[in-house]
Amino acid sequence: MERFEALQTLVAVVEAGSFSAAATRLDCAKSAVSRQVAALEGRLGVQLLNRTTRRLSLTDAGREFYERAQRILADLEEAEQSVAAEQTALRGRLRLAAPLSFGVLHLAPALDEFLLQHPELVLDLDLDDRRINLVEEGFDLALRIGELPDSSLVARPLAPIRMQLCASPDYLRRHGTPLTPQDLAFHAGLVYGNVPEAQQWRFVDAAGKTHSVKVPARLRANNGDVLIRAAVDGLGVVVSPTFIAHRALAAGELVPLLPEYQAPGTSAYAVYPSRRHLPQRVRVLIDFLAQRFGDAPYWDTVTPDNPTQRRRGAEDTEGNYS
Repeated sequence: MERFEALQTLVAVVEAGSFSAAATRLDCAKSAVSRQVAALEGRLGVQLLNRTTRRLSLTDAGREFYERAQRILADLEEAEQSVAAEQTALRGRLRLAAPLSFGVLHLAPALDEFLLQHPELVLDLDLDDRRINLVEEGFDLALRIGELPDSSLVARPLAPIRMQLCASPDYLRRHGTPLTPQDLAFHAGLVYGNVPEAQQWRFVDAAGKTHSVKVPARLRANNGDVLIRAAVDGLGVVVSPTFIAHRALAAGELVPLLPEYQAPGTSAYAVYPSRRHLPQRVRVLIDFLAQRFGDAPYWDTVTPDNPTQRRRGAEDTEGNYS
């Protein structure tokens, strides 16, 4: 048992990046973590960690030992999960990160249902639009929308994300209705700031031709709910994911624009560290979310403009939209 705890402690220190962060994850004192690692090094007769005032790093011997310790712990967890697989209950803690707007609007209700189904599961949910490092920060899973630059991570698509250009009826009465993408150059843009070239909006027509226009920014924000609120209040035109805009569109507070053109969409993904054994609780949650959202997510069934087939160009990604 003592050796097992030492392996857990070392892996936690490496993944968390510090003794204090590892202590928080393991729910114990920092001094206890330090003693465990020192005792492990003493028993092995080799230094595993380089310690400085600013950061920790693995020695060559520490890196080899850490990789083997990871495999041992993964094998043990798989063995425990396989024994418990015949039981319906999932146990343990699951750490999940997700973007704020999608998390509040759609993920939270789904997770409530999931936790009711699995009362022995403990969920640690972090809603933040920043791009977290799953391994360094100790997350089991992340939900991401947009580009996936982390080649070391495994990604499973959960749902398509359709984009919709829209504005309020009041704004259109005052400023006119754009008929082509080029008309948007003369309108007030409500711009999502967390993407490259935020003011350069792109659309694809029915023939597959791409149209690009630079839109003057009346408001720039890093949150989609803020932009939808501004659009409803008549401040300008916005290109929004339908998972944010669907209620305002269904209520007639916003009107879909340019029906012959489609803003390129993307997908929502479940992203997790690449490793040999995926814990059962993570796998079951991913399956649950994929079934809950799916290829025809419910938020697209309540919008006035709901094409039955995604147009060409909808697979393009334009960034991490949250």
